[in-house]
Amino acid sequence: MPADFPDFRLGTELATSFTATLTERQGEAVERIPTPQRLIDWLTVSGLAVDSCTTAQLELARQLRESIHAAATAAATHDTPPAAAVRIINDRSIRGRAAAVLTPESTRQWRLSSPSSVVDALGVIAADAISIIAGERDGKLALCASPTCRAAFFDTSQSRTRKWCDMNTCGNRQKKARFTANQRKNPRSAK
Repeated sequence: MPADFPDFRLGTELATSFTATLTERQGEAVERIPTPQRLIDWLTVSGLAVDSCTTAQLELARQLRESIHAAATAAATHDTPPAAAVRIINDRSIRGRAAAVLTPESTRQWRLSSPSSVVDALGVIAADAISIIAGERDGKLALCASPTCRAAFFDTSQSRTRKWCDMNTCGNRQKKARFTANQRKNPRSAK
């Protein structure tokens, strides 16, 4: 990937990984799909490869991403999801014509109606979001404890008490900040 674009944050759940294409929502936001090609790249690494994407399709993807984030945030805080977000998620889910197929390795793979069908790929992401937000999966929606991130993530840990969307970024950043603050308060403990 080109050095001028930030790396993707890929999680285990398609819908919440998609919302992570915009990070640091409460700080200096980092857009990880700023161009149609970057959306193609993200879809490819997520198992939904498409050949092309227009600027209009990128905008549809961003609308879906923000709608999923709004609905997931509401679910995580036990609020009612915004009606506009629900409408967009449902619309993208209905418009998609992807099919789940079983591979010889007994895994699920998505087959899009055509190699350039971003609409189908968005439909798969919307359907995944619906199953998570509706509570159909074993796990819990939560919000990242980082005050600058606040990403929605799907916690499948045994205790369902995970605090960070990603331990390697937000979790480590917070632990480092606590360590540095402790060192400033008690400089002798560093020796």
